[in-house]
Amino acid sequence: MSVAIEFNHISKQYRLGLVSTRTLSHDLNRWWTMNVLRKEDPYLKIGETNDRSIKGNSEYVWALRDIDFKIEQGDVVGIIGKNGAGKSTLLKLLSRVTAPTTGTIRAKGRIASLLEVGTGFHPEMTGRENIFMNGAIMGMTKQEIRSKLDEIVDFSGCERYLDTPVKRYSSGMMVRLGFAVAAHLDPEILVVDEVLAVGDAEFQKKAIGKMQDVSRGEGRTVLFVSHNMGSIATLCSKGVMLSKGMVSYIGDVQSCIARYLADASSQSVYIGNNVDNQVYYKRVAIENERGEVTDSIAYNSSIYVHFELGFNHLPQEATLSFMLCDSNQRAIATVHHLLEIDKCNLVAQLPSCFLLPGTYYIKPILHIPNRMFLDDCNVYLPVQIGDTGSDHSFYNRQDLGFLNIEPIWK
Repeated sequence: MSVAIEFNHISKQYRLGLVSTRTLSHDLNRWWTMNVLRKEDPYLKIGETNDRSIKGNSEYVWALRDIDFKIEQGDVVGIIGKNGAGKSTLLKLLSRVTAPTTGTIRAKGRIASLLEVGTGFHPEMTGRENIFMNGAIMGMTKQEIRSKLDEIVDFSGCERYLDTPVKRYSSGMMVRLGFAVAAHLDPEILVVDEVLAVGDAEFQKKAIGKMQDVSRGEGRTVLFVSHNMGSIATLCSKGVMLSKGMVSYIGDVQSCIARYLADASSQSVYIGNNVDNQVYYKRVAIENERGEVTDSIAYNSSIYVHFELGFNHLPQEATLSFMLCDSNQRAIATVHHLLEIDKCNLVAQLPSCFLLPGTYYIKPILHIPNRMFLDDCNVYLPVQIGDTGSDHSFYNRQDLGFLNIEPIWK
């Protein structure tokens, strides 16, 4: 199969805060070195790794560093990594929104990109006018665009507002129309960033189905960035994991997701610091029956989820919940408990015998249901149900599910 995209030692450097080198002496030094001495940019030799969590000593940062891999035609590739890992920068380079500092990118065919809400749309133009403008930018004729117009409008669900300026669209409507345009104007390469998270559940499902049709049925290449591991696992066949601007893993999507989740959840305890909230987490931990923090529980033993809470004011209907998730962080079940002011130390005991051996996650939620989050703890605490050689050990396969159900037979 032919290569659709090739990244050859791509790097992208930014100067923090300001454009150019900020000082006249640096600008003159760069000009003299590159234009007179015919040497490489002297400021490419400095710069720090892109770690957003620590304070740096250099004013230069490598958003991407030495990215080198190939994507074959028809591949659906999920690009995952923490915030600031360089995912969006990589897609912007591929879409020619910005240029790489070093290296080259070779792409075979037309590229359609959906990078941010409203990308490529002029706010004063109507939805219909923006469809024709986007098609023209991609090199399509008016007749070709007109032949696709009904499909685009039907898919987006925005027919009523088609002749309204897009500045009056909601963010969800903008994403609907933007994705419909990008997916239906026959691109050889479809590039989609996290923007689908803005759409409603029905549209997300339809969009993922369309990307599957584009890749499998039409043999087109798709690059998909998301923090939703369920969507990545459903849609993609290969994965690329970025960490601090560099590629840390390339391989099949399940192995890539497993590495990402293991890296993101190094321990089964969360320490909160949102002490100004009405109600907040002090600590959340996965424990065994002896009260010890652990990420490994034996089959037929109990999982204890220990919550320590702080109160400044307890709103009516304040609820402590948590989701039990599978290995791709997709919810299996959700547990709710109405809070009381004198109960700030709570333990939920889950008998693990109903869970088959495998990897699971606990996602804490502190909220007033359907109204607001009280402490948005965006963490997934890992717990591994270990195979103890019991009668159920042969069930340690994802395709057979997660729950050990023992019905009463009559």
